[in-house]
Amino acid sequence: MTTRYLSDLLEELTPKRIVEELDKYIVGQDGAKKAVAIALRNRWRRQRLPEHIRDEVAPKNLLMIGPTGVGKTEIARRIAQLIKAPFVKVEATKYTEIGYVGRDVESMVRELVEASYQMVKQEKMQEVRERAKKLAEERLLDYLVPQQLSFGMRSVQDTGKREEMRDKLKGGELDDRIIEVEVQERAVPLLGIAGPPGLEELEEQLKSMLSSIGGTRRRRKLRVKEALQIFESEEAEKLIDQEEVAREAIYRAENFGIIFIDEIDKIAVKTPGAGPGVSREGVQRDLLPIVEGTVVKTKYGPVRTDHILFIAAGAFHISKPSDLMPELQGRFPIRVELNPLTREDFVRILKEPKNALTVQYIELLKTEGVELEFTEDALEEIARIAEDANNRTENIGARRLHTVMEKLIEDISFNAPELAGQRIIIDARFVRAKLEGIVKDVELSKYVL
Repeated sequence: MTTRYLSDLLEELTPKRIVEELDKYIVGQDGAKKAVAIALRNRWRRQRLPEHIRDEVAPKNLLMIGPTGVGKTEIARRIAQLIKAPFVKVEATKYTEIGYVGRDVESMVRELVEASYQMVKQEKMQEVRERAKKLAEERLLDYLVPQQLSFGMRSVQDTGKREEMRDKLKGGELDDRIIEVEVQERAVPLLGIAGPPGLEELEEQLKSMLSSIGGTRRRRKLRVKEALQIFESEEAEKLIDQEEVAREAIYRAENFGIIFIDEIDKIAVKTPGAGPGVSREGVQRDLLPIVEGTVVKTKYGPVRTDHILFIAAGAFHISKPSDLMPELQGRFPIRVELNPLTREDFVRILKEPKNALTVQYIELLKTEGVELEFTEDALEEIARIAEDANNRTENIGARRLHTVMEKLIEDISFNAPELAGQRIIIDARFVRAKLEGIVKDVELSKYVL
Protein backbone atom coordinates (compact mmCIF):
# COMPACT_ATOMS: atom_id res chain seq x y z
CA MET A 1 0.00 0.00 0.00
CA THR A 2 1.59 3.27 -1.10
CA THR A 3 1.22 6.58 0.70
CA ARG A 4 -0.93 7.72 -2.22
CA TYR A 5 -3.25 4.78 -1.50
CA LEU A 6 -3.36 5.72 2.17
CA SER A 7 -4.45 9.24 1.24
CA ASP A 8 -7.11 7.87 -1.13
CA LEU A 9 -8.36 5.53 1.59
CA LEU A 10 -8.71 8.41 4.02
CA GLU A 11 -10.59 10.39 1.36
CA GLU A 12 -13.19 7.61 1.12
CA LEU A 13 -13.50 7.43 4.91
CA THR A 14 -15.75 10.38 5.65
CA PRO A 15 -16.53 11.04 9.33
CA LYS A 16 -19.93 9.37 8.91
CA ARG A 17 -18.39 6.28 7.35
CA ILE A 18 -15.80 6.03 10.12
CA VAL A 19 -18.55 6.14 12.75
CA GLU A 20 -20.55 3.53 10.82
CA GLU A 21 -17.52 1.21 10.80
CA LEU A 22 -16.91 1.72 14.51
CA ASP A 23 -20.59 1.01 15.21
CA LYS A 24 -20.06 -2.51 13.85
CA TYR A 25 -17.80 -3.34 16.80
CA ILE A 26 -18.46 -0.81 19.57
CA VAL A 27 -21.81 -0.10 21.23
CA GLY A 28 -22.69 3.49 22.14
CA GLN A 29 -20.04 6.14 22.94
CA ASP A 30 -21.22 8.32 20.05
CA GLY A 31 -19.36 11.41 21.27
CA ALA A 32 -16.01 9.61 21.33
CA LYS A 33 -16.59 8.06 17.90
CA LYS A 34 -17.47 11.42 16.42
CA ALA A 35 -14.38 13.12 17.88
CA VAL A 36 -12.10 10.37 16.60
CA ALA A 37 -13.72 10.49 13.14
CA ILE A 38 -13.11 14.25 12.87
CA ALA A 39 -9.48 13.83 14.02
CA LEU A 40 -8.90 11.22 11.33
CA ARG A 41 -10.56 13.29 8.63
CA ASN A 42 -8.30 16.19 9.55
CA ARG A 43 -5.32 13.96 8.70
CA TRP A 44 -6.56 13.73 5.13
CA ARG A 45 -7.48 17.43 4.98
CA ARG A 46 -3.96 18.38 6.09
CA GLN A 47 -2.40 16.35 3.27
CA ARG A 48 -4.36 18.44 0.74
CA LEU A 49 -3.21 21.80 2.11
CA PRO A 50 -0.57 23.94 0.35
CA GLU A 51 2.89 23.09 1.65
CA HIS A 52 3.45 26.49 3.29
CA ILE A 53 0.50 25.95 5.66
CA ARG A 54 0.54 22.14 5.95
CA ASP A 55 3.32 22.08 8.55
CA GLU A 56 1.49 24.69 10.61
CA VAL A 57 -1.56 22.49 11.14
CA ALA A 58 -0.96 20.40 14.27
CA PRO A 59 -3.00 17.26 14.96
CA LYS A 60 -5.87 17.63 17.41
CA ASN A 61 -4.85 15.10 20.05
CA LEU A 62 -7.61 13.43 22.05
CA LEU A 63 -8.03 12.65 25.73
CA MET A 64 -10.60 9.93 26.39
CA ILE A 65 -12.03 9.91 29.90
CA GLY A 66 -14.10 7.02 31.17
CA PRO A 67 -14.14 3.91 33.36
CA THR A 68 -12.41 0.71 32.36
CA GLY A 69 -14.05 -1.59 29.84
CA VAL A 70 -16.26 0.99 28.09
CA GLY A 71 -14.46 0.97 24.73
CA LYS A 72 -11.56 3.47 24.91
CA THR A 73 -8.88 1.05 23.73
CA GLU A 74 -11.21 -0.68 21.29
CA ILE A 75 -12.01 2.61 19.52
CA ALA A 76 -8.31 3.37 19.05
CA ARG A 77 -7.52 -0.17 17.89
CA ARG A 78 -10.38 -0.25 15.39
CA ILE A 79 -9.52 3.09 13.78
CA ALA A 80 -5.93 1.92 13.27
CA GLN A 81 -7.21 -1.20 11.50
CA LEU A 82 -9.68 0.89 9.54
CA ILE A 83 -7.16 3.28 8.03
CA LYS A 84 -4.29 0.76 8.02
CA ALA A 85 -1.97 3.32 9.63
CA PRO A 86 1.02 2.66 11.90
CA PHE A 87 -0.36 2.26 15.41
CA VAL A 88 1.05 1.40 18.82
CA LYS A 89 -0.66 1.10 22.20
CA VAL A 90 1.46 1.88 25.23
CA GLU A 91 0.77 2.18 28.94
CA ALA A 92 1.88 5.38 30.63
CA THR A 93 2.80 3.45 33.78
CA LYS A 94 5.56 1.54 31.94
CA TYR A 95 7.64 4.69 31.53
CA THR A 96 9.86 6.49 34.00
CA GLU A 97 11.51 9.87 33.86
CA ILE A 98 15.13 10.16 32.77
CA GLY A 99 17.37 9.10 35.63
CA TYR A 100 15.08 6.29 36.82
CA VAL A 101 15.38 2.65 35.82
CA GLY A 102 12.85 1.82 33.10
CA ARG A 103 11.83 2.73 29.58
CA ASP A 104 12.06 6.35 28.45
CA VAL A 105 9.14 7.97 26.64
CA GLU A 106 11.01 8.21 23.32
CA SER A 107 10.79 4.43 23.02
CA MET A 108 7.07 4.74 22.14
CA VAL A 109 8.07 6.65 19.00
CA ARG A 110 10.65 4.01 18.13
CA GLU A 111 7.95 1.35 18.54
CA LEU A 112 5.69 3.30 16.17
CA VAL A 113 8.43 3.55 13.53
CA GLU A 114 9.15 -0.17 13.87
CA ALA A 115 5.44 -0.93 13.34
CA SER A 116 5.44 1.39 10.32
CA TYR A 117 8.57 -0.28 8.92
CA GLN A 118 7.12 -3.77 9.23
CA MET A 119 3.87 -2.59 7.61
CA VAL A 120 5.65 -1.04 4.61
CA LYS A 121 8.02 -4.00 4.32
CA GLN A 122 5.14 -6.48 4.09
CA GLU A 123 3.47 -4.35 1.42
CA LYS A 124 6.68 -4.13 -0.64
CA MET A 125 7.26 -7.87 -0.30
CA GLN A 126 3.72 -8.48 -1.52
CA GLU A 127 4.45 -6.39 -4.61
CA VAL A 128 7.42 -8.59 -5.58
CA ARG A 129 5.77 -11.82 -4.48
CA GLU A 130 5.43 -13.32 -7.97
CA ARG A 131 9.08 -12.67 -8.84
CA ALA A 132 10.18 -13.98 -5.45
CA LYS A 133 8.06 -17.10 -5.95
CA LYS A 134 9.78 -17.90 -9.26
CA LEU A 135 13.24 -17.33 -7.79
CA ALA A 136 12.37 -19.49 -4.77
CA GLU A 137 11.13 -22.24 -7.07
CA GLU A 138 14.40 -22.24 -9.05
CA ARG A 139 16.39 -22.27 -5.84
CA LEU A 140 14.43 -25.22 -4.48
CA LEU A 141 14.81 -27.14 -7.75
CA ASP A 142 18.59 -26.83 -7.35
CA TYR A 143 18.20 -28.94 -4.20
CA LEU A 144 15.67 -31.36 -5.67
CA VAL A 145 17.72 -31.96 -8.84
CA PRO A 146 21.35 -31.54 -7.80
CA GLN A 147 24.01 -30.97 -10.41
CA GLN A 148 26.31 -33.85 -11.33
CA LEU A 149 29.83 -33.97 -12.69
CA SER A 150 30.08 -34.94 -16.37
CA PHE A 151 33.00 -36.73 -17.98
CA GLY A 152 34.59 -33.34 -18.65
CA MET A 153 34.42 -32.68 -14.90
CA ARG A 154 31.83 -29.95 -15.43
CA SER A 155 28.69 -29.62 -13.34
CA VAL A 156 25.55 -30.29 -15.38
CA GLN A 157 21.92 -30.78 -14.52
CA ASP A 158 19.34 -33.07 -16.03
CA THR A 159 16.97 -30.54 -17.65
CA GLY A 160 14.23 -33.11 -18.22
CA LYS A 161 14.35 -34.22 -14.61
CA ARG A 162 14.26 -30.57 -13.48
CA GLU A 163 11.09 -29.86 -15.49
CA GLU A 164 9.51 -33.06 -14.22
CA MET A 165 10.23 -31.95 -10.65
CA ARG A 166 8.90 -28.46 -11.42
CA ASP A 167 5.55 -29.94 -12.47
CA LYS A 168 5.40 -32.06 -9.32
CA LEU A 169 6.32 -29.07 -7.19
CA LYS A 170 3.56 -26.93 -8.72
CA GLY A 171 1.09 -29.79 -8.34
CA GLY A 172 1.85 -30.13 -4.62
CA GLU A 173 3.10 -33.69 -4.97
CA LEU A 174 6.36 -32.89 -3.19
CA ASP A 175 4.91 -30.81 -0.32
CA ASP A 176 5.61 -33.38 2.41
CA ARG A 177 9.00 -34.59 1.17
CA ILE A 178 11.79 -33.84 3.65
CA ILE A 179 14.88 -32.15 2.21
CA GLU A 180 17.95 -30.56 3.73
CA VAL A 181 18.40 -26.93 2.70
CA GLU A 182 20.50 -23.95 3.65
CA VAL A 183 18.52 -21.06 5.15
CA GLN A 184 19.23 -17.69 6.72
CA GLU A 185 19.62 -17.91 10.47
CA ARG A 186 17.59 -15.29 12.28
CA ALA A 187 19.27 -13.36 15.06
CA VAL A 188 17.73 -13.96 18.48
CA PRO A 189 15.78 -10.82 19.47
CA LEU A 190 17.10 -8.97 22.47
CA LEU A 191 14.91 -8.56 25.51
CA GLY A 192 14.10 -5.01 26.55
CA ILE A 193 16.92 -3.47 28.54
CA ALA A 194 15.95 -1.52 31.64
CA GLY A 195 18.51 0.82 33.06
CA PRO A 196 19.97 4.32 32.99
CA PRO A 197 19.19 6.75 30.15
CA GLY A 198 20.92 5.96 26.86
CA LEU A 199 20.68 2.21 27.36
CA GLU A 200 17.65 1.89 25.07
CA GLU A 201 19.68 3.50 22.28
CA LEU A 202 22.42 0.95 22.99
CA GLU A 203 19.79 -1.79 22.64
CA GLU A 204 18.82 -0.47 19.19
CA GLN A 205 22.50 -0.35 18.14
CA LEU A 206 23.05 -3.93 19.34
CA LYS A 207 19.99 -5.12 17.41
CA SER A 208 21.21 -3.35 14.28
CA MET A 209 24.71 -4.82 14.68
CA LEU A 210 23.37 -8.35 15.19
CA SER A 211 21.10 -8.06 12.17
CA SER A 212 24.04 -6.96 10.01
CA ILE A 213 26.25 -9.84 11.15
CA GLY A 214 23.30 -12.22 11.34
CA GLY A 215 23.92 -13.28 7.74
CA THR A 216 25.04 -16.71 8.87
CA ARG A 217 23.36 -19.62 7.17
CA ARG A 218 22.75 -23.11 8.44
CA ARG A 219 21.37 -26.33 7.06
CA ARG A 220 17.94 -27.48 8.19
CA LYS A 221 15.71 -30.41 7.39
CA LEU A 222 12.35 -29.12 6.24
CA ARG A 223 9.32 -30.20 4.29
CA VAL A 224 9.40 -28.94 0.70
CA LYS A 225 6.35 -26.74 1.33
CA GLU A 226 8.03 -25.08 4.33
CA ALA A 227 11.32 -24.63 2.49
CA LEU A 228 9.54 -22.96 -0.43
CA GLN A 229 7.83 -20.47 1.93
CA ILE A 230 11.15 -19.60 3.59
CA PHE A 231 12.86 -19.18 0.21
CA GLU A 232 10.04 -16.92 -1.01
CA SER A 233 10.43 -14.70 2.04
CA GLU A 234 14.22 -14.54 1.64
CA GLU A 235 14.04 -13.77 -2.08
CA ALA A 236 11.40 -11.09 -1.52
CA GLU A 237 13.63 -9.41 1.05
CA LYS A 238 16.48 -9.35 -1.49
CA LEU A 239 14.23 -7.76 -4.14
CA ILE A 240 12.98 -4.84 -2.06
CA ASP A 241 14.96 -1.66 -1.46
CA GLN A 242 15.47 -1.52 2.32
CA GLU A 243 16.38 2.18 2.24
CA GLU A 244 13.19 2.99 0.35
CA VAL A 245 11.21 0.98 2.90
CA ALA A 246 12.84 2.95 5.73
CA ARG A 247 12.08 6.31 4.06
CA GLU A 248 8.44 5.37 3.45
CA ALA A 249 8.11 4.00 7.00
CA ILE A 250 9.38 7.24 8.52
CA TYR A 251 7.10 9.35 6.32
CA ARG A 252 4.09 7.23 7.18
CA ALA A 253 4.86 7.28 10.91
CA GLU A 254 5.32 11.06 10.89
CA ASN A 255 2.15 11.84 8.91
CA PHE A 256 -0.27 8.99 9.62
CA GLY A 257 1.05 7.38 12.83
CA ILE A 258 -1.14 7.01 15.92
CA ILE A 259 0.17 6.50 19.46
CA PHE A 260 -2.44 5.44 22.02
CA ILE A 261 -1.32 6.16 25.59
CA ASP A 262 -3.43 4.21 28.05
CA GLU A 263 -3.64 4.77 31.83
CA ILE A 264 -2.46 8.37 31.55
CA ASP A 265 -4.42 9.10 34.73
CA LYS A 266 -1.90 6.98 36.66
CA ILE A 267 0.87 9.52 36.02
CA ALA A 268 -1.32 12.52 36.94
CA VAL A 269 -0.23 13.99 40.26
CA LYS A 270 -1.78 16.92 42.06
CA THR A 271 1.32 18.42 43.62
CA PRO A 272 4.98 17.47 43.42
CA GLY A 273 6.30 15.69 46.46
CA ALA A 274 8.58 12.95 47.65
CA GLY A 275 8.39 9.37 46.48
CA PRO A 276 7.13 7.94 43.21
CA GLY A 277 5.04 11.06 42.51
CA VAL A 278 8.21 12.83 41.41
CA SER A 279 8.85 10.12 38.85
CA ARG A 280 5.28 10.31 37.55
CA GLU A 281 5.46 14.06 37.11
CA GLY A 282 8.83 13.54 35.47
CA VAL A 283 7.19 11.25 32.90
CA GLN A 284 4.77 14.07 32.08
CA ARG A 285 7.69 16.46 31.59
CA ASP A 286 9.46 13.97 29.32
CA LEU A 287 6.25 13.31 27.42
CA LEU A 288 5.59 16.98 26.76
CA PRO A 289 8.23 17.56 24.02
CA ILE A 290 7.22 14.30 22.30
CA VAL A 291 3.60 15.45 22.05
CA GLU A 292 4.51 19.06 21.24
CA GLY A 293 6.90 18.04 18.49
CA THR A 294 10.53 16.99 18.61
CA VAL A 295 13.00 14.78 16.75
CA VAL A 296 13.58 11.23 17.99
CA LYS A 297 16.50 9.13 16.79
CA THR A 298 15.54 5.68 15.52
CA LYS A 299 17.52 2.97 13.76
CA TYR A 300 15.77 3.94 10.51
CA GLY A 301 16.61 7.64 10.83
CA PRO A 302 15.41 10.73 12.72
CA VAL A 303 11.65 11.05 13.15
CA ARG A 304 9.69 14.23 13.76
CA THR A 305 6.74 13.82 16.12
CA ASP A 306 4.98 17.11 15.21
CA HIS A 307 2.19 15.42 13.23
CA ILE A 308 1.83 12.08 14.99
CA LEU A 309 -1.68 11.76 16.41
CA PHE A 310 -1.70 11.06 20.16
CA ILE A 311 -4.77 9.58 21.82
CA ALA A 312 -4.56 9.36 25.61
CA ALA A 313 -7.04 7.57 27.83
CA GLY A 314 -7.68 7.10 31.51
CA ALA A 315 -10.39 6.29 34.02
CA PHE A 316 -9.48 9.26 36.28
CA HIS A 317 -11.12 7.67 39.32
CA ILE A 318 -8.60 9.08 41.80
CA SER A 319 -7.06 11.93 39.79
CA LYS A 320 -8.62 14.45 37.38
CA PRO A 321 -7.49 15.63 33.94
CA SER A 322 -6.70 18.98 35.60
CA ASP A 323 -4.09 17.17 37.72
CA LEU A 324 -1.96 16.76 34.60
CA MET A 325 0.63 19.46 33.91
CA PRO A 326 -1.10 22.49 32.32
CA GLU A 327 1.26 22.32 29.32
CA LEU A 328 0.41 18.66 28.74
CA GLN A 329 -3.32 19.33 29.14
CA GLY A 330 -3.01 21.93 26.40
CA ARG A 331 -1.60 19.36 23.99
CA PHE A 332 -4.82 17.30 24.26
CA PRO A 333 -7.42 19.87 23.20
CA ILE A 334 -10.17 17.38 22.38
CA ARG A 335 -11.76 15.90 25.52
CA VAL A 336 -14.34 13.15 25.22
CA GLU A 337 -16.07 11.46 28.12
CA LEU A 338 -17.19 7.87 27.67
CA ASN A 339 -20.28 6.77 29.53
CA PRO A 340 -20.46 3.83 31.96
CA LEU A 341 -22.22 0.84 30.42
CA THR A 342 -25.80 0.06 31.40
CA ARG A 343 -27.72 -3.22 31.32
CA GLU A 344 -29.21 -2.21 27.97
CA ASP A 345 -25.69 -1.62 26.63
CA PHE A 346 -24.66 -5.11 27.75
CA VAL A 347 -27.59 -6.64 25.84
CA ARG A 348 -26.59 -4.72 22.71
CA ILE A 349 -22.95 -5.76 23.14
CA LEU A 350 -24.06 -9.39 23.24
CA LYS A 351 -26.16 -9.02 20.09
CA GLU A 352 -25.03 -6.27 17.74
CA PRO A 353 -21.24 -6.18 17.12
CA LYS A 354 -19.82 -8.31 14.30
CA ASN A 355 -17.54 -9.91 16.86
CA ALA A 356 -20.19 -10.31 19.59
CA LEU A 357 -19.32 -12.81 22.33
CA THR A 358 -22.40 -14.89 21.54
CA VAL A 359 -21.29 -15.20 17.90
CA GLN A 360 -17.80 -16.22 19.01
CA TYR A 361 -19.08 -19.02 21.26
CA ILE A 362 -21.55 -20.24 18.64
CA GLU A 363 -18.77 -20.49 16.05
CA LEU A 364 -16.28 -22.06 18.47
CA LEU A 365 -18.67 -24.86 19.46
CA LYS A 366 -19.78 -25.35 15.88
CA THR A 367 -16.27 -26.73 15.24
CA GLU A 368 -17.18 -29.59 17.61
CA GLY A 369 -20.52 -30.19 15.88
CA VAL A 370 -22.50 -28.54 18.70
CA GLU A 371 -25.24 -26.08 17.74
CA LEU A 372 -25.62 -23.35 20.33
CA GLU A 373 -28.52 -20.90 20.51
CA PHE A 374 -29.11 -17.98 22.87
CA THR A 375 -32.67 -16.81 23.51
CA GLU A 376 -33.53 -13.14 24.01
CA ASP A 377 -34.35 -13.64 27.70
CA ALA A 378 -30.97 -15.37 28.18
CA LEU A 379 -29.17 -12.27 26.91
CA GLU A 380 -31.22 -10.10 29.27
CA GLU A 381 -30.31 -12.36 32.19
CA ILE A 382 -26.59 -12.40 31.29
CA ALA A 383 -26.65 -8.60 31.09
CA ARG A 384 -28.38 -8.36 34.48
CA ILE A 385 -25.82 -10.64 36.13
CA ALA A 386 -22.89 -8.75 34.57
CA GLU A 387 -24.31 -5.43 35.74
CA ASP A 388 -24.93 -6.82 39.23
CA ALA A 389 -21.39 -8.21 39.45
CA ASN A 390 -19.97 -4.83 38.39
CA ASN A 391 -22.02 -3.07 41.06
CA ARG A 392 -21.07 -5.52 43.82
CA THR A 393 -17.35 -5.69 43.04
CA GLU A 394 -15.00 -3.69 40.81
CA ASN A 395 -16.70 -2.15 37.77
CA ILE A 396 -14.73 -3.49 34.81
CA GLY A 397 -17.31 -2.61 32.18
CA ALA A 398 -17.86 -4.91 29.22
CA ARG A 399 -14.95 -7.12 30.29
CA ARG A 400 -17.31 -8.55 32.91
CA LEU A 401 -19.29 -10.18 30.09
CA HIS A 402 -16.24 -12.27 29.15
CA THR A 403 -16.05 -13.65 32.70
CA VAL A 404 -19.78 -14.31 32.94
CA MET A 405 -19.98 -15.97 29.51
CA GLU A 406 -16.95 -18.16 30.14
CA LYS A 407 -18.45 -19.43 33.41
CA LEU A 408 -21.82 -19.95 31.74
CA ILE A 409 -20.45 -22.02 28.85
CA GLU A 410 -17.75 -23.81 30.89
CA ASP A 411 -19.41 -27.24 31.13
CA ILE A 412 -20.62 -27.20 27.53
CA SER A 413 -17.11 -26.31 26.30
CA PHE A 414 -15.58 -29.07 28.41
CA ASN A 415 -18.02 -31.75 27.22
CA ALA A 416 -18.35 -30.48 23.63
CA PRO A 417 -16.55 -33.46 21.96
CA GLU A 418 -19.14 -35.81 23.51
CA LEU A 419 -22.05 -33.50 22.60
CA ALA A 420 -21.43 -33.52 18.84
CA GLY A 421 -24.66 -33.40 16.84
CA GLN A 422 -26.70 -31.85 19.66
CA ARG A 423 -28.52 -28.51 19.69
CA ILE A 424 -28.31 -26.66 22.99
CA ILE A 425 -30.62 -23.76 23.75
CA ILE A 426 -29.47 -21.34 26.42
CA ASP A 427 -32.41 -19.50 27.96
CA ALA A 428 -32.89 -17.40 31.10
CA ARG A 429 -33.62 -20.47 33.23
CA PHE A 430 -30.36 -22.10 32.10
CA VAL A 431 -28.43 -18.91 32.93
CA ARG A 432 -29.99 -18.62 36.41
CA ALA A 433 -29.40 -22.30 37.19
CA LYS A 434 -25.75 -21.97 36.25
CA LEU A 435 -24.90 -18.58 37.77
CA GLU A 436 -27.48 -17.55 40.37
CA GLY A 437 -25.70 -19.35 43.22
CA ILE A 438 -22.42 -17.61 42.46
CA VAL A 439 -24.09 -14.20 42.16
CA LYS A 440 -25.87 -14.55 45.53
CA ASP A 441 -22.65 -15.53 47.30
CA VAL A 442 -20.98 -12.11 47.40
CA GLU A 443 -17.61 -13.45 48.55
CA LEU A 444 -17.58 -16.17 45.90
CA SER A 445 -18.61 -13.78 43.14
CA LYS A 446 -15.58 -11.60 43.95
CA TYR A 447 -13.33 -14.48 42.92
CA VAL A 448 -15.38 -16.19 40.20
CA LEU A 449 -17.12 -13.29 38.44
